[in-house]
Amino acid sequence: MKKRTGPFLFLIPAGLIVLISSCNPRLGNGLRKNDYRRDVEMVTSKGTMIIRLSDSTPLHRDNFLKLVRQGFYDSILFHRVIKNFMVQAGDPKTKHPKPGETYGDGGPEYTIPAEFRSTLFHKKGVVAAARTGDNINPQRASSGAQFYIVQGKIFTDVGLDSVETFRLKGRKLPAAHRTVYKTLGGAPHLDQNYTIFGEVIKGLPVIDSIAAVPTGGRSGGDRPLQDVQIIKARLIKRT
Repeated sequence: MKKRTGPFLFLIPAGLIVLISSCNPRLGNGLRKNDYRRDVEMVTSKGTMIIRLSDSTPLHRDNFLKLVRQGFYDSILFHRVIKNFMVQAGDPKTKHPKPGETYGDGGPEYTIPAEFRSTLFHKKGVVAAARTGDNINPQRASSGAQFYIVQGKIFTDVGLDSVETFRLKGRKLPAAHRTVYKTLGGAPHLDQNYTIFGEVIKGLPVIDSIAAVPTGGRSGGDRPLQDVQIIKARLIKRT
């Protein structure tokens, strides 16, 4: 028998193809069913973070998953960095940055309705949606793409009492949240004002590395003097 040297053609029964694809069907929003069981690996020029999205904020979760699948965040900069507060990214204009330019007004034209949840609070490592101010956005709808990751700081009871009085207008922080703010730290004055939709579950030191870079200060839009880039964001299997 002669040995075949060309490519082989294997015929797969049509029913088998349907069976395979039905295991991970495409949903109407462009995602696949298995996407909801994946985390986001965010590789930055300062290290890698693993983000787990919250099922309690499905509008924001689905939007972020969709953008990651599209490669939207690849090559985008952390364009606004404030030490002991947060690091912000998501402006597509930063894919082609210009020296000295300030950013923060770019992104999709749509917004996402607020999804405030009493169980989610601004501890260190949470991922939340940026938005425009209350004066032009009284519903506090979120940006379609821009997000921030909290670094924050560690508070004392006196400091938290002050936040409740002057920043939260008398609203009390739950005791469990206060404990976290006094140990891990965070930014409690943002609670119930911005939608939290995930948190960094691996790579917290990366946040500190990004937050530590020198910036142009408020007059320079808090942009790092040396660009900090999201090299790649992709969906990975949960471990």
